[in-house]
Amino acid sequence: MAKVKSGMTIMMIMAMAMAMVASANPGTATFYTPPYVPSSCNGFQDDGVMIAAASDTIWNNRAACNTNYRVRCTGPTNAGVPQPCRGDSVVVKVVDYCPPPGCQGTIDLSEEAFSAIADPSAGKINIEYEQV
Repeated sequence: MAKVKSGMTIMMIMAMAMAMVASANPGTATFYTPPYVPSSCNGFQDDGVMIAAASDTIWNNRAACNTNYRVRCTGPTNAGVPQPCRGDSVVVKVVDYCPPPGCQGTIDLSEEAFSAIADPSAGKINIEYEQV
């Protein structure tokens, strides 16, 4: 009976882990540089440096304002920097809008946030992101 219970526990843990991985969305990230104010969401409020501007994919007519996203680099978008990822993830707060056609990614990270997860020389990276 103990073996059955431990087997079921392992299966439940694996299912939960798979669900967590499946909840991340694929996309791309770029970065922008200071000054970070004013922002579309909070005007001249200083929101720190772990911030981002959302593309239309996330923006949803300002509904994304002040939501947090965990962003993780998954790889390069070009051959310029073949291994840009640093292996970490970062949590950023959406404080601005990245409008088309200038917006070149799903999410435009602050320079500091981008640098925490990837080599800035890459300019644009593939990511996984999820609201947290």
